[in-house]
Amino acid sequence: MEGIKAFFASRRGIIAVGLAIGVIAALLQKFGNPANMGICVACFERDMAGALGLHRAEVVQYLRPEIIGFVLGSLVAALAFKEFRPRGGSAPVVRFVLGAFAMIGALVFLGCPWRAVLRLAGGDGNALLGLAGLTTGIGVGALFLKNGYTLGRAQKTSAAAGWLLPLIMVGFLVLLLANPQVAEQAKSGVLFYSLKGPGAAHAPLFLSLAAGLLIGVLAQRSRFCTMGAIRDLLLFRHTHLLGGFLALLVAALVTNLALGQFHWGFDKQPVAHSQHLWNFAGMALAGLAFALAGGCPGRQLFMAGEGDGDAAVFVFGMIVGAAFAHNFGLASSPAGIGPNGMAAVLVGLAACLFIGFTMRKTA
Repeated sequence: MEGIKAFFASRRGIIAVGLAIGVIAALLQKFGNPANMGICVACFERDMAGALGLHRAEVVQYLRPEIIGFVLGSLVAALAFKEFRPRGGSAPVVRFVLGAFAMIGALVFLGCPWRAVLRLAGGDGNALLGLAGLTTGIGVGALFLKNGYTLGRAQKTSAAAGWLLPLIMVGFLVLLLANPQVAEQAKSGVLFYSLKGPGAAHAPLFLSLAAGLLIGVLAQRSRFCTMGAIRDLLLFRHTHLLGGFLALLVAALVTNLALGQFHWGFDKQPVAHSQHLWNFAGMALAGLAFALAGGCPGRQLFMAGEGDGDAAVFVFGMIVGAAFAHNFGLASSPAGIGPNGMAAVLVGLAACLFIGFTMRKTA
């Protein structure tokens, strides 16, 4: 056990995890997940919201097994290494709001930080604007952190609080198994299914679940976090997490080239648009929200699997934010930004700046 801990805590360990995630993401695309979207935490949580009927955008409805696997894989690793620690109570309402705005910003860009990297690895030049916005948003968040911003300390709490999100994910898995998709039907039992669009593109259920479980275990052990990689570089000049971030990009790029999945350009990229200002601004909002909340969307799922109730609140905020985005015309599409997306980004940036300025400890 100690040897495994030491490996995953090392630079080699985080790079190995990044390489594994990059290869798995590209392979999931090959086996049926949407193009340049082998893994996208924001997009997949949006699809889950649609599958549960929280929004009715028919092209993005599927209860993604990868997200279930992320949480349960992290839970298994945390239990195995005695790191499951139920905790919470650190500004839950603020975390919920940050989760909602993080999702709105991500859906204006059409992807989370993981997908931004995977889009670039697939040849989508628009991802460069998204990554620039992400870095800018995290940079602003880092300035708040340097000047005393804090959401307070989480407190040890009852076991039930730590188990709730993992148990909910088990419930989602039961729903998925009990209500399988029926050919040419948009609803099966209580779940909605896309018949076309990104929601209809998915790898086989058990392959997706296995991939999610494996990534959950690896990421929990290594503390893999795309937001943390940029934050640590900007704040402390630390490059430990950045090694995993870059390894993900390289592995996905090489795998895409080998599989013929790399197509360079800005126009007509899959599930993407070329409105550069809003690609930048959407991810700037998402990056700021992730920095203020203390983790990228993947890391929030992994922490929730460890028993972190605050991370679970952020996850719920993202799922509700996805419903808002599609119910109120905030989300983008390949045709461009949604009718109310610009206003939503501006409101989100104002809300996050308000949180950043007001939640600072002063001497």
